[in-house]
Parts: sequence; C-alpha cells; structure tokens
Amino acid sequence: MRRTRSTTREHPLPRLLAALASLLALVLAGAAFPATARAQSPGVQATGLHISAGRLVEGNGGDFVMRGVNAAHTWYQGRTGQSLADIKALGANTVRVVLADGHRWAANSASDVANVVAQCKANRLICVLEVHDTTGYGEDSAAGTLDEAADYWIGLKDVLAGQEDYVVINIGNEPWGNTAPDGWTAPTIAAVQKLRNAGLAHTLMVDAPNWGQDWQGVMRANARSVYAADPTGNLIFSIHMYSVFDTAQEITDYLNAFVDAGLPLLIGEFGGPADQYGDPDEDTMMAAAQQLELGYLAWSWSGNTDPILDLALNFDRNQLSSWGQRVFNGVNGIAQTAKEATVFGGGGPDTQAPTAPGTPGASAVTATSATLTWTAATDNVGVTGYDVVRVSGATETTVAASTTSTVTVTGLTAETAYTFAVYARDAAGNPSARSATVNVTTAKAADLSCSVGYRVVGEWPGGFQGELTIGNGGTTAINGWRLGFAFADGQTVTTMWGGTPQQTGGAVTVTPASYTTTIPVGGSVTVGFLANKGATNTAPTAFTLNGSGCAAR
Repeated sequence: MRRTRSTTREHPLPRLLAALASLLALVLAGAAFPATARAQSPGVQATGLHISAGRLVEGNGGDFVMRGVNAAHTWYQGRTGQSLADIKALGANTVRVVLADGHRWAANSASDVANVVAQCKANRLICVLEVHDTTGYGEDSAAGTLDEAADYWIGLKDVLAGQEDYVVINIGNEPWGNTAPDGWTAPTIAAVQKLRNAGLAHTLMVDAPNWGQDWQGVMRANARSVYAADPTGNLIFSIHMYSVFDTAQEITDYLNAFVDAGLPLLIGEFGGPADQYGDPDEDTMMAAAQQLELGYLAWSWSGNTDPILDLALNFDRNQLSSWGQRVFNGVNGIAQTAKEATVFGGGGPDTQAPTAPGTPGASAVTATSATLTWTAATDNVGVTGYDVVRVSGATETTVAASTTSTVTVTGLTAETAYTFAVYARDAAGNPSARSATVNVTTAKAADLSCSVGYRVVGEWPGGFQGELTIGNGGTTAINGWRLGFAFADGQTVTTMWGGTPQQTGGAVTVTPASYTTTIPVGGSVTVGFLANKGATNTAPTAFTLNGSGCAAR
C-alpha cells in the first residue's frame, strides 16, 4: 500500500476486512502450516548467500540478517550512487534496488545493473535486486507477469553470475493484486523453476500477493509447496507490512508462522506513517524482527509520490524525516542492530572492538531533552553506530542510538539529574569500552506564561537574517531575562540587535539590550540577528527563559 513514484494503489476496505476475517478463520483452524513437517533445504547449496535450516546465511555458513532500506533506482538513476553511500553511512547492511524489465518502465540494461551491483559492493551493501513491473498483476492492467520478469533475469545471467555472495534476486515486486490472489502460486513456482533451469544459483526472493501484504493468507498457506519447488532450497519469502498489519498480534502471528515452520522469511517492505487505511505498527514489526532474527527493509529512501514514506527528504541524509529517524536511529533500528556481511570483512570474523568514544558533553538542555556530543571512536574496520546509556549505579539503560557522534536524548523529566555514557560499535557488533560519564540536570518545566517565536527573515548562500520574539503571557512584567536555544546545523551568530549573544558550539544565550530588558504583561520584545550557515538551516525548536522552558510558537 505504499506509494511509488509512478503508481498509487488502493485497497478497498470492505474487501480487506472480509478477507482478514477469512484469514483469521484459516489460522484458528490451524490450516496455514501443518505442524508436523518443517522445511528442509535440499542437498544442493549455492556458493554464496543461501538458505540453511530455514535461515539466510552467508557462504561461510554464518547467519546474515538484513537490515536496510529500499531505493528507487529505476526512476532516479542519477541519485543511486550518493544514495547507496548515504544508506551505508547510516548503518544499513542491505539495500533493495528497484529495477524495471521493460514491460511498464524502461528496462535497466545489463551494464546499468552491473554498475548497481558494483556500487553496492563498493559500499559494502548486500544488494537485493527486484523487478517492479509486476506490481499488482491481475488488478493493475499495466503490470507484467512473473514469467516476463524471469526472462529479464535470465537475460542478465552473465552479469549476475559470480555475484552469489553479494546479490539476492527478488523475482518480482508484489506480483499479484487483490483479484483472485490464489492465482499467485502456480506462476511463482514456474518462475522459480525457470530461473533454476537457466542455471541461476542465487538466493531467490518471492513477494506475497495482495500487493505484497498477503491479507488473504495465500502465500502463508502455499509457502511450503513453493519452497519445495526450488531444487536448491535457496529461496526466501518476503512479506510487505503496511496498514494491514496494524496490531501486534497480526504481526507476530504472521512472522511466527514461518519461523515455527522453519521457512525463511523477511519483511521486504514496511511503512510506519499512518494513512487513510490505518496506522502500521512499525514498533512491533521492528521488535519482532529483532527478536526472531529476521531481516527487514524499510520503504523507502526518497522520491515517493507521497513523501510521507520518504526516509530522507530530497535524497539528503542530513534531512531524515521522523520516519527515517525511527528506522535508522530508533529502538531496534538499523543503527542499533545491523551487522555488515562478513564477505566484506576480508574473510575472517572481525573481533576487534572500537576504541571508547570521548567523554560526552551536554548542550541544549531543556526540561525534557538534552543534546549529547562526543569525540568519535575509531575501529580497524569502521564504527557503524553509537549507543547512549543512562547510568544509575550498576544499572545501564539504553536511551538512544546514533550513527554520528551526537544525539538528542528525549523523554526526560524536568528538574531531574541524569548520568549518561556512550558505547561505540562496529559492523560486526563488537562494542567498545564505555566512555566516561556526563551529568545532566534538566531544566524546570516549561513556563507557559512565556513564548518565543523564531523566524528566518531572509536567507542567502552562506548566511541568513533571523528574528526572535519573546512574549510575556504572565501576570507580572519580566524585568531582565536570559534566553537560551541551540542551532543544530553549525549556524553561528555574527551580529545581533536588541540583545547580546554568547555562543558555544551550537548553544546560544542572549541577554537583553537596555531597551528590551523589560517585557510588559501581554507584550513582547524582538531581537534580530545575522548569522552564518551551511547548506542546512534547521530552526531551533526548544527555548529557555531564565532557566525554565519556554513555549515555542
């Protein structure tokens, strides 16, 4: 149900509810998977990524759990190189790349696909390649068939041969709509067998019908027969989780059904933002995937018709949306859980831990949050992320994760003392020693009688003019004040009128000029300034006045 650049899909709600009822009945009847038979991989194994005992493993036999995102290469080919570098820099170990076979969109050529694979490898990312033209077949008249997609992959055999360690072939994206989804099974089996008969030995990925969400349970009910049709056993199922999966029970029931049956599965796409059909439960998706050690690939990096699902706004890794922050830096997110494929690590396991990060410093402390910054750790392969912990005696509680050497810890209590420290980790998951600690005491709760308005009056390359308006909604005049706020993007104040600035790093404090010292009841004073800036100019959103939080307006 996610929106791509070129297509918007609709799921009729009445039909969906009826089908969900049917699926629930199927589950309650215990018919989805017989309890007695578990999937067994046939004796022939791929030389690279392959399936063993129901799990995706590397050529060396070690588990590989995908943690990554989708990238729309076929529509934004000029963006792919930088996108892959940025996706890797944010901690991902896998990228699922949108391609076209020529049925609906212009086919990606063999040389283009070879270049995509090379860029994935250069960025140390496992590459899941998918044909998007099959999306919604049977309901969307523009969609192509799985057989056509299989022919496209066979045409790329010379490009893909020898890349089994690095490439998974996702035969066709969401290859059946909501119309007669039972028709999905036979073409899926035929496409798998066609690729194997042509000599392609890569791990194959197959998407579910119902626009990938399988809300009528067809893939779940027929997964064993599809898996058995692959003579190599190197096949993994992909479920796409959007608003159909809006409760924890639906999510855990579906994922556990495959795990209990020993059938390989990952969440090949998922969304978090609410839409007209419901509100996906991304927290449960990510937590369950982590608990069950299943892969997940969030939709999507950037360029959606509806930007609500853009992880990065305007293809800029420095402009992560709230959805992007959740996927990369949230609990059970990519920064916290991804481990780089060992095929990129020089052959042997990486057992060397990073150095300890520098002692964190605190800035922009409000009643409910604090920004922590530290000197980056180093590692023999590379640091992929940091975990910030709250220290209370011998107890540590993880409160935030980041791929950079700064993070804002939120959800704190006003006028409370906290102790924080930082761990670094590398792609293999090796944790560093803990940094030294920093003590932070949060500000008083927000004083609702005051308000601060911030606006950019004018902007030019390298600089801008800003304005701060401090309002007094209380019952007594404010005589003398000290305003505090922080810039997030390295902005620096150069000139100010109506006040005197002091700046340390991003933290700015302002004291009044003689003519702005008093703020009358119901009145306000205005402070103007000039400042330098870089490419990004994010406005501050938290302010303090005389040490207490002040409402932003």
